[in-house]
Order: sequence, then C-alpha cells, then structure tokens
Amino acid sequence: MLFLGMANAYIMRTNMSIAIVAMVNHTALPKDVPINFTECPGSSFANETAATSHKDGKFVWSSIQQSTILTAFFYGYVVTQIPFGILSKKYGAIYFLGFGMLINSIFGLFVPIAAEHSLFALIVVRFIQGLGEGPIVPCTHAILAKWIPPNERSRMGAFVYAGAQFGTVLAMPISGYLSEHGFSGGWPSIFYVFGVAGTIWSVWFLLTVYNEPDKHPKIPEDEKKYIVTSVWGSGGVSEQNIPWKSIVSSTAFWAILLAHMAQNYGYETLLTQLPTFMHQILHFDIKSNGIYSALPYLAMWIFSMLISVLADAMISSKRFSITMTRRIINTVGQYGPAIALIFASYTGCNQYLTVTLLTIGMGLNGAIYSGFKVNHLDISPRFAGILMSFTNCLANFSGLIAPNVAGLVIHQRPTQAAWRVVFFVAAAVYMLGATVYLIYASGVRQPWDDKRLVNQSKTRRKNQSETTAENGSNRNITSGVTNGVFDATTKH
Repeated sequence: MLFLGMANAYIMRTNMSIAIVAMVNHTALPKDVPINFTECPGSSFANETAATSHKDGKFVWSSIQQSTILTAFFYGYVVTQIPFGILSKKYGAIYFLGFGMLINSIFGLFVPIAAEHSLFALIVVRFIQGLGEGPIVPCTHAILAKWIPPNERSRMGAFVYAGAQFGTVLAMPISGYLSEHGFSGGWPSIFYVFGVAGTIWSVWFLLTVYNEPDKHPKIPEDEKKYIVTSVWGSGGVSEQNIPWKSIVSSTAFWAILLAHMAQNYGYETLLTQLPTFMHQILHFDIKSNGIYSALPYLAMWIFSMLISVLADAMISSKRFSITMTRRIINTVGQYGPAIALIFASYTGCNQYLTVTLLTIGMGLNGAIYSGFKVNHLDISPRFAGILMSFTNCLANFSGLIAPNVAGLVIHQRPTQAAWRVVFFVAAAVYMLGATVYLIYASGVRQPWDDKRLVNQSKTRRKNQSETTAENGSNRNITSGVTNGVFDATTKH
C-alpha cells in the first residue's frame, strides 16, 4: 500500500508537467530567440511546427508563469512536512497520510475547472494539492521505522520509494495519450482519471493499513516479536522526548540533509522540465514526449530494485559496514546522473543519444534509495519520521528553486545553450551533495536515539561525578589529617 501510495503521490505531482505542454499555446508565446525547428536539421521532427501547430493549447502562459504553476504544488508540499512529521510521532502516521492523499486526489479533480477560471485559481488548487501530499514521505518513513528490520531496510525502503518512479512511469505516457485522445477535450481527462484513482487508494489505505505491528489484528505473534525486537532491541519501544539539540548537532544528520537537498534539486529539474526540454529542443510530439520522458524513471525504478538487493547483501556479508555500504551506493546514485547530464548537454540534435544518456543517468540515480534515503532508519529508527520531515522539507525548498532557475534561464530563449546551463547547474549540485555524504555519512544508530544508551550515558556521568566528588572529599580528609599531624609534630 505504501508503494502504491508513493506511486499515486508522484502521479499527482508529475501529471501537470505533461499536461502543461498540451495546455499552453507555444506558438503565441513571445520569444527573444525563436524556437528554430531547423536548428536540428537531421531531426525527424524538423517540420513539427507546421504539422502540429493546431495542437497548441489555449493558455498563453510564459515560461515564468509555467514555472510558477509547476512550483505552486511544492510550496504547499513543504508547509506540511515538519508539522505532520512531529504529529505522526505522537498520534500515528496512518490518518495524516491517508487523509492528506485524499485531499490531494479530490483537489486534483478541480484542476481543469480552476485552469478555465484563472491562473490564480489554478495556482491555489495546486498549492492545496501540495498541502495534502506533504505528509506522505515523513509518515511513510515513520511507518517503515516500525515495520522493517535493519537487514531488510535497503530492499523494502527502495521498493516503497521506487513507487515514485513507478508512478512517474505510468503518469507520463498515460498523460501524453490522454492529452491527445482523452475525453473532456484531452488534457482535463488526465486530472479526472488520476484524481479518481487517488481517491480510491486513499479510502482503501485508511481501511486496511495499521500503524505498527502491535496494532495489527492478524499478524502472527512470532513475527510481531521478531519485528519489534530487531527494530527496537530487547528493550522494546518506549517513549522519549525529541532530542532536538543532539539532532541538529549530528554530523550524520547533516550529511543526509545535504545529500537530500542535492538530490531534490537535480531530480526536480528533470521531473518538471524534461517534458518541456523534449518538446522545445528534441521536438518530440506530445504522445512521444510522454513515452520518452518516462524512460529515465523506468530505468530508475528497475535499477533501484536491483541495487537494493546488492546493498542488503553487502551488509549481510559483514564485509561491508552499513556506513560503507550507504556511502558507496549513494556515490553511484548521485555522481551517475551528474555525469550523464553533462554528456547529454553536448549531444546536440541527436534525440535518441540524449534520451539514452538521460535514461542511464536517472537509472543510476535509483541507488539513492539504498543510500541516503533509508539512512534515517539506520541512525535513528525512533525518530526516523521526524528526521525525514526535516530533510524532505528543506530538500523540497531546494527542489522549489530548480524549476524557477530553469524558467529564468530559458525564458524567451529556449535554446540548446540555455538548456546546457540548466543541466550543468543540476550536475554541480548533485556532485556537491554526493561528496559531502561520502565524507560524513554514518550507518550507526546514534546514542541520542537509543534511550538505553542515553540512560547509560547519564548513569556513567553521574557515577563519574560522584566518584570525583568522593575523591575530592577523600583528598580533603587526607589533607586535614596530614596538616593535623604536621601541626602536632611542629608543636611537639
């Protein structure tokens, strides 16, 4: 259910990227440098302007306005991250996740109506959708922390979060098809179909999923005992105040945070801008655009599954520590797409070489699910949901910047040179985050997460303090006795 929920969430955030290509009248947009379809004379779509101009949409939205529409969702998304991450720790994650996605899905049905009304109305609806989707990642992490034993985290975490790629793979080609052949005039059917599907999933989730093993009515007792013991230790689960100071001062936490921010910048650059790049530079028609835009995410989904098995095998073999495994796997996951973006920016008019490079790069990016993405569970199973709410919130601020930077760079000059700048910036950010993580990441459960270790540390400090005080007292007594003997001897 978490896998399908993640798929549904990414469908809701991805479908606008395809739909907006069909909604906008690209021919009517003012351009300092016109989109020259003869810039790539070898392209099989060299005469696309004449062939498909009748397929332009009705909305004359500039690149900056389009970026605002695409980012409105993410402004709402970041607002609810931290509050619901904290509340899910206290009240459980199921209802926040289920009802949040229900709101997201229902408001998805209102997108066509809002677009017809005004640009402002559309931005508001997308913002509310983002508010509803905000709880999904921190709440998913909180649930995984209670259900998944350490030696299964790479596989299960990758499986659940790879639902994002599965959803993207579904959303892009289906949205491309619906935009041309769907009911209600094409592109509106994208939001109706996926809005209904999301609503069904949300109700099903609320009725069937339980927050933790102890509350599941049908789980066998031995399985329940195994999960609870392996996740929390023999001490079981006990409440503990959130150690904010320790979290903020943790190097392991900062390594995850910076890797997460870098990932979101690069990923959102491609997620929100790839269909536009495919249309403006590679000149794919809308249906082909959906198919080819989905290929990188299909590769990412498949590779994330394969490398997660390798990651767990590395940990189980005892030849690689969890720390070393996370560092190695994450390096592949973030340096891979960075290098691919650099090469892809120099492929010129070769459509299929460009698509191949982006597919390989995004495929390798799937390794991050067995890298920093599940690392919260390693260092702090007790507060994994809260840690994820913080890193995902700040990472999405980074993701918010990405489409705005792209929009500014390509505004009124949608050329290969402009897109090269967009790709280079994303590559540099990827590499920076990966390098920091490679140096500072840890796979060891932090002392502030384990209440027993915290209590042992307090006891040890108390004993040391008492020992110091006792030694000091003994020295005073000895000193007094010595001085007394000295005085008495002197007097004698």
